[in-house]
Amino acid sequence: MVMDAKAPASLTPSAKTAAIYMVLMNHGMETDVLQGVSTPAADHASAHRTIDDNGVMKMREIEKLELNPHDTVTFAPGGNHIMLMGLKAPLKAGDTLPLVMTFAKAGEVKIDVQVVDKVDGSAAEHEHSE
Repeated sequence: MVMDAKAPASLTPSAKTAAIYMVLMNHGMETDVLQGVSTPAADHASAHRTIDDNGVMKMREIEKLELNPHDTVTFAPGGNHIMLMGLKAPLKAGDTLPLVMTFAKAGEVKIDVQVVDKVDGSAAEHEHSE
């Protein structure tokens, strides 16, 4: 189950990255694994986490996101998020963007992400570096 999927609107028309935040819940009796994420709104989408590396905040792709039975995982500013890279157009408040999340057990879960002015705790434009 995916709840409250939101993306902050782009601050500039040249924005090439964005983040999506949500809450994932596994109502199943078995552990499930998020295997991939895609959207036609960007060239690439993937799950990321923010880490503190000796006082420097960095983002890293999540290699394997497991959802245990009856577990909840929150994607929020400063933590886990879905990273969009190579945006095809800036995100505008009031729009929605389609997102497909592929799980090992649940298969494809298609959702519409609401684009909002901002998500609590986030700047509208989400910068990323590898």
